Amino acid sequence: MPLYHLSHRKELSPMHRIIIPLLLLSLFAVSAFAKMPLDKTQGGCGTQECSQCHTMTVKEAGELLSFAGVTVKSVKPAPSHGLHEVMFEKNGGAGIVFIDYGKKHLVQGMLIDLKTKEPVAAHDKDLPRPKQFSGVDPKLIPAQHGVVMGNPKAANRLYVFTDPDCPYCRQLHPILQQLEKQMPELAITVMLYPLRQLHPQAYDKSRVVVAGKKRDLLDKAFEGKELPKPKGDEGKAAIDAIIKFAEEQGINGTPMLLLPNGKPYQGPRDVASIKKAIEGK
Repeated sequence: MPLYHLSHRKELSPMHRIIIPLLLLSLFAVSAFAKMPLDKTQGGCGTQECSQCHTMTVKEAGELLSFAGVTVKSVKPAPSHGLHEVMFEKNGGAGIVFIDYGKKHLVQGMLIDLKTKEPVAAHDKDLPRPKQFSGVDPKLIPAQHGVVMGNPKAANRLYVFTDPDCPYCRQLHPILQQLEKQMPELAITVMLYPLRQLHPQAYDKSRVVVAGKKRDLLDKAFEGKELPKPKGDEGKAAIDAIIKFAEEQGINGTPMLLLPNGKPYQGPRDVASIKKAIEGK
């Protein structure tokens, strides 16, 4: 079972540190401890801080997580009682997971403060801050590796960084299909950006689509239909170039829509709203 960062790439947001897509994650519930009257002369939880009773060393955490191939850097009491918060590193990225006091259960996800509705983490200040993506010069986008929807000769161009196995990308694809019908003078350049740690099969699917440059393969991929396996290294260089560019620019998640001026689209994902943004309205 892989451990995942909340962020989709190596550079992690300050609060979202576990490699799991935020919009898909269902965090396992942690049972609250009942407030039982304790005989303080006998010791036990309730007579002192929980962290004094329930401890976990970096070595212990490393042994428990050895199956995941991560390097444990730190262990702290989690903001929620009953959990140890473990910060780890893997493949140049950092993340956190939680282990219960009994050291029997691993919790992947994030803790949400119900008052602020914001994620909370004991290691928040220890984790690296990501590069904030604010846009890119469209001329720098490796558009030659994209698959074009709509009018390939159009001067007006929308760039979409997307993953065929990302559920939100799949929801967006029919909207892009509607957009190309309503805007015949628009080229939609689909930049296949597979999030391999989250969607292991997306990389090969993306390779097949970009190698064939066929619209039917693109649509099938986002419809969840089976695609042929890539042959040899076909499509590998193109997809690797897209991944490298996206990571360098700080594009950490999908779908990411870039307007013709290279600025990220931040509005609602419906045809009318995207169309207005493209037209500069």
